[in-house]
Amino acid sequence: MRLALLAGGAGWHVRDLLRAATELGHAATTVDFRRVTAVAGAAAEAPPDAVIVRTMPPGSLEQVVFRMDWLHALQGRGVPVLNPPRALETCVDKYLAGVRLEAAGLLVPPTVVCQHTDAAMEAFERLGGDVVIKPLFGSEGRGMVRISDPEIAWRTVRALERVQAVLYLQAFIHHPGWDVRAFVLGGRVLAAMRRTARDDWRTNVAQGGRAEPVSLSSAETDLALRAAAAVGAVAAGVDLLPGPNGERYVIEVNAVPGWRALAPVTGVDVARELVKHVTST
Repeated sequence: MRLALLAGGAGWHVRDLLRAATELGHAATTVDFRRVTAVAGAAAEAPPDAVIVRTMPPGSLEQVVFRMDWLHALQGRGVPVLNPPRALETCVDKYLAGVRLEAAGLLVPPTVVCQHTDAAMEAFERLGGDVVIKPLFGSEGRGMVRISDPEIAWRTVRALERVQAVLYLQAFIHHPGWDVRAFVLGGRVLAAMRRTARDDWRTNVAQGGRAEPVSLSSAETDLALRAAAAVGAVAAGVDLLPGPNGERYVIEVNAVPGWRALAPVTGVDVARELVKHVTST
């Protein structure tokens, strides 16, 4: 099969997918999401047989809408797209993803999303004066800041307001210093790891967290599968955080999940499983 890998370059994940596709006998090519061109009418070329999305690059509103429209068009022509564009649209937006998760009955941290400093400062107090301010769009723990000082909170949200950013504040959940990343694929948990923070409150491996394999309980497996289903993701990285009373919060569902840390600690060839799944759909 002809497999297209939507990416922004030839990074580690792309190389791993190219390796897996070759081993499985498929012809895989890398397509830069920022250079996608749509052709209609008699000049239109045959689409790829399947697509794996490996990046969601920033762009103008027009560019982002066009890229999503292009994926929707491919899906409408019967081309398997991993992940489906609707899931990508949901998961890239922390607010929308949180709404879907909460509607599905899953526990998410108390959150306020607003656009003005006054509303953000009211939220800071309402959330207990200890919050995590996150970019609405972002992953791997980048751009997040934990704030418990009102003056620093005011300066932070004021600066964000001036650049017309949406203000996303989430109550800090006191946890034991670790969380769980479950990799869901096709309605099952493919692999899971525990991520333990190193000299930081963030557990992300990209921010220095230590990874080790973990076996999920049946309750944790159920949470991960429900979270992926709530956002419509076929492949998903679901982050589960233990709360102070043993409860499990769904912190994030990533529709373009990485596996650079997950694969070696669990021994699962994630790239091979992704290629097998999308080419057999």
